Amino acid sequence: MFVAALFKVAKRQKQPKCPSTDEWIKKTQWIIYYSALKGQKILTYAALQINLEDMTLSAINQSQNTV
Repeated sequence: MFVAALFKVAKRQKQPKCPSTDEWIKKTQWIIYYSALKGQKILTYAALQINLEDMTLSAINQSQNTV
């Protein structure tokens, strides 16, 4: 009797929904895609900073050479 009651209670509870393999793969691909975009933005910003620093150092060096 206890086992039968236990099965009835278990059936009434909302069963957890696990994502299908396709859903999981799509979700993982989006995470990788957005991580790459975020990384690309950081790399672009770093490259811009390096270029600005190079131009500044070049201008300083050029002004020292003319003096």
